[in-house]
Amino acid sequence: MPEPIAVELKLPVPQVTATIRLLDDGNTIPFIARYRKEMTGGLDEVQIRDIQARLDYLRKLAERREAVRAEIDSQGALTEELAAQLAAATTLQAVEDLYRPYKPRRHTRAALARERGLEPLAQAILAQDPGLDPEALATQFLNDQIPNTESALSGARDIIAEQVSDDPAVRQITRQRFAADGLVVSQRANEEADSEGRYRVYHDFRAPLRAIQPHQWLALQRGSEDGSLKVRMETPDGRIIADIVRGWIKTRGSQAAEQVRLAIEDGYARLLRPSVEREVGGQLSEYADDHAIHVFATNLRNLLLQPPLRERAAMGIDPGFRTGCKVATVDPTGKLLHTATIYPHEPRNEREKSLKVLAGLVEQDRINVIAIGNGAASRETEALVAELIQTFRVSETLKVSRFAYVMVSEAGASVYSASDLARAEFPDLDVSMRGAVSIARRLQDPLAELVKIDPKSIGVGLYQHDVDQKKLAATLDAVVESVVNYVGVDVNTASAALLGYVAGISKRVAAAIVAQRDESGSFQSRAGLKQVKGLGPKAFEQAAGFLRVPGSKHPLDNTTIHPESYDAARALLDLAGLNVRMKDLPDRLRTWCETNGLSLGDGHNSESAIRNSQFAIHNSDVWATTASLLGVGVLTLRDIVDALIRPGRDPREDLPPVVLRQDVLSIDDLREGMALKGTVRNVVDFGAFVDIGVKQDGLVHVSKMAKRYVRNPHEVVGVGDIVDVTVISVDRERGRIGLSMVG
Repeated sequence: MPEPIAVELKLPVPQVTATIRLLDDGNTIPFIARYRKEMTGGLDEVQIRDIQARLDYLRKLAERREAVRAEIDSQGALTEELAAQLAAATTLQAVEDLYRPYKPRRHTRAALARERGLEPLAQAILAQDPGLDPEALATQFLNDQIPNTESALSGARDIIAEQVSDDPAVRQITRQRFAADGLVVSQRANEEADSEGRYRVYHDFRAPLRAIQPHQWLALQRGSEDGSLKVRMETPDGRIIADIVRGWIKTRGSQAAEQVRLAIEDGYARLLRPSVEREVGGQLSEYADDHAIHVFATNLRNLLLQPPLRERAAMGIDPGFRTGCKVATVDPTGKLLHTATIYPHEPRNEREKSLKVLAGLVEQDRINVIAIGNGAASRETEALVAELIQTFRVSETLKVSRFAYVMVSEAGASVYSASDLARAEFPDLDVSMRGAVSIARRLQDPLAELVKIDPKSIGVGLYQHDVDQKKLAATLDAVVESVVNYVGVDVNTASAALLGYVAGISKRVAAAIVAQRDESGSFQSRAGLKQVKGLGPKAFEQAAGFLRVPGSKHPLDNTTIHPESYDAARALLDLAGLNVRMKDLPDRLRTWCETNGLSLGDGHNSESAIRNSQFAIHNSDVWATTASLLGVGVLTLRDIVDALIRPGRDPREDLPPVVLRQDVLSIDDLREGMALKGTVRNVVDFGAFVDIGVKQDGLVHVSKMAKRYVRNPHEVVGVGDIVDVTVISVDRERGRIGLSMVG
């Protein structure tokens, strides 16, 4: 299987072969990508996941091909030609097309006709002997169940219709015509439907099937399912039937040919067209699902990689009207300090009292940043907090510095609040108050908090509830796993939820790590993890490099260097005359590398270098010689040097920090031409939604993202990016804001 995968993915066969072997040996993708670079030739996680996906598909194809071959053989219908066609089939669709004529069916009209003995009549008509009189031949098949020749001919046509409709070549012709010339058409279901105008653009919509966009197809399907739209496909049925007739009519003008033509027309309308329409619709849905899931995954990755706001005590506010605003304060480590409920809005309007409560908590817990959930009453609460900040700014008794607030997405907070994890963490807190704690912690460390929530509930996708939920869950879990291992985890502070995403560690083992930590105290080294029940040698091998022990007596335990490479790292330092405990080790090692021809390149601090975890190597011979001397590969040596030069590095800290605000805007304050700074909250096919500090996020349409043509918004922005925008339109009645990133 390596060869076809290598050809399809344009990768060398040895790299694909090695990757498949590593996967089959039970290695995790993060481990392979990070610590088996010599074997894979430096393939990244995306490439390895692509190999795994194609491998799974080809193995499923082989399994299905063999099952179909065995089933057809059991019917005594497996010919050498059919066996060869099955062996040559490269897709599941091709296998199913070949199997279709032999597939056990429910009681179809053709099956009933066969039961009545009309198969010989059908085959005689299909042979189209020029001298054949179908009606005369049909008289030989009359009986109690077939009272007249028309009944006999009708049954024979049913058999022919099914045979033609099941023919793989006919189905392929039909698919090609659908793809080339088919249209998808939608209309408003009736005058009362879609009164809110959610699908206004689709009330009179036509688009070629080949050009329909994923978000359009998903919207059409949702509108059809909820009764707002009537959606259908328009296809060149006459031309398709003509194509089929040309392939099946042998003697034009004969009586038998006329019967075949009638069968083809009936079979197309009754069997073939509905079947292919369902098939094409299914393929469009699968493609749209995959695209939507990819968008969700990209947005989720960017969201999880948002930089933490370290060493700052935070207040979280979960806004509300009738039930009040839930308030929680946490110290810089995320430990809960105090909680309160205030009622500053309708119906109680206790604004002054609420300000006093907030001010007291700010001073008592030395809060200098407030996270406000972006749900109901969020903008009213934002105005309250802005007033609070202004009060402190003019007060002579101000005891906190850098006081500001941030609007935080509260998507999934209610899911977390009611979860077993939240109950175990805060058994004495009200469900809604747990949400306030989560909002505060999301600001301090988005990754550590968001991993506690089902990724599907985080809300950075489009139509995520309409796509294949099993595939969505698997993809998003893979994203979380990738990010957690990319960032690394402090084994002595991480929750079980976070540890459960570390390569090689199951949810059960993650719980065991936390239990042992609670019982015996902090882990003193990576090696200490070997004592955890259930964490065997294989799991330790997979996980060790991604787990950090900042207080370990072995400094390498707080780096990305895997324990299996500790000897090589120490040998490198010995070669350089350095010691791992030197405070200025990074600068000394950098100087030694440059002096000895191990060029790190000018761009090793660039974002691309950070994301790829690779340095540009200017003198490959020197690197190769040094790596050989140390008994490791060049790629591993580069990673060792990178880890020693940037010990304890959190890659998220290299990204732009969150935008902190001290005042508040409303949509009434906006004017066309205003220049603002905002945070990208969601990226979809047609643009990006940007938080500019008002209640409604503004939309930067894809056409307004750059002076050049932008095909995919993700080429320009990602969730969490800080962008400069200009207001180009304000629709106050509908609450819509148009933005541009073009200067």
